[in-house]
Amino acid sequence: MKEIDQRASFEIVRYANAWEDPEILLDALAPGPGSNCLSIASAGDNSLALLARDPALVVAVDISAVQIACVEIRRAAYRALDHDGFLGFLGFRPGDDDRWETYRALREQLSPDARRYWDGNAATIRDGIIHAGKFEHYFALFRNRVLPLVHGRRDVAELLRPKPIEERRTFYRRRWDTWRWRLIFNIFFSRFVMGRMGRDPEFFRYVEGSVAKRILARVEYALTELPTHDNPFINYILTGSFGQALPFYARRENFATIRDNLERLELVHGDVGDALRRFDLRFDAWNLSDIFEYMERDLFLSVASEILGRCGDGARIAYWNMLVPRRISGEFPHAARYLRERSEELFMNDRAFFYQAFHIDEYCG
Repeated sequence: MKEIDQRASFEIVRYANAWEDPEILLDALAPGPGSNCLSIASAGDNSLALLARDPALVVAVDISAVQIACVEIRRAAYRALDHDGFLGFLGFRPGDDDRWETYRALREQLSPDARRYWDGNAATIRDGIIHAGKFEHYFALFRNRVLPLVHGRRDVAELLRPKPIEERRTFYRRRWDTWRWRLIFNIFFSRFVMGRMGRDPEFFRYVEGSVAKRILARVEYALTELPTHDNPFINYILTGSFGQALPFYARRENFATIRDNLERLELVHGDVGDALRRFDLRFDAWNLSDIFEYMERDLFLSVASEILGRCGDGARIAYWNMLVPRRISGEFPHAARYLRERSEELFMNDRAFFYQAFHIDEYCG
């Protein structure tokens, strides 16, 4: 039984941003001051967001050393730069011609592994780190080559303009949801194309049914039922920039608090089990991203059991299902209570529209 790190390559930046909504994650976990949090690192966005809630510890873990390097360079940028410099260096703002010089000034804060990686990727630094991932390149291809076949800049600008829900629904129905849009979407976001150009074919090993049709239904919901103008995910996909819709960790109002709590962030290159072996304590809040998506059922049950064995009283476990249904409380009802109503309520406000479900389990063992 091979884990995903043995079936897919993790020697590149797969995700230069975390493509999960930190707003619903923080509401779901409600980590209080002094709590211990375990978080899948990804690019670091949501692990850093947890620091804004004044925890005692955030352990960010990832099976990819490159993703850990993405978190490290963000942490170094927090320490070395002010907010405007932080945005310019990472790529949120254009026109920073000195990114490489900025990197050279902060590189000593990185671990040897992260330093070697970034030293060998000067072009990525100069272009802005938040644009470096395979997933981001996939969206750039969609934005620059595919979307113009259906919608021009004027349509995109109108889609992103602030407007009431009924106006959003009307615009989508009358101008956006054309037969050409549906056709191209179903091709570009198919299992075959997304697996090879956006994610990895192995990420869809346990998926059944049409990938594109399920994602399209979620896209329609996000473009009509939720505001688009302040949705960072939609803004980035359609324009190549977050604009004013910055992710939680990059907003000015959160910057100082996160920076002040950086010493509480610990990074682990490995899987969840590796993190639990390194830190012999109980965790109160778990951000598990969508890790169960890529596991055989037996491995999912083994990992879930290990997690439940290290939960503090009343601990909350939050995770997404993209296309493969997995729920800890469904398999271990004696140890975890499913917060169904809260899960569904938050999912209705999830601005990252790739996922089919959001689950919150509360430890009751």
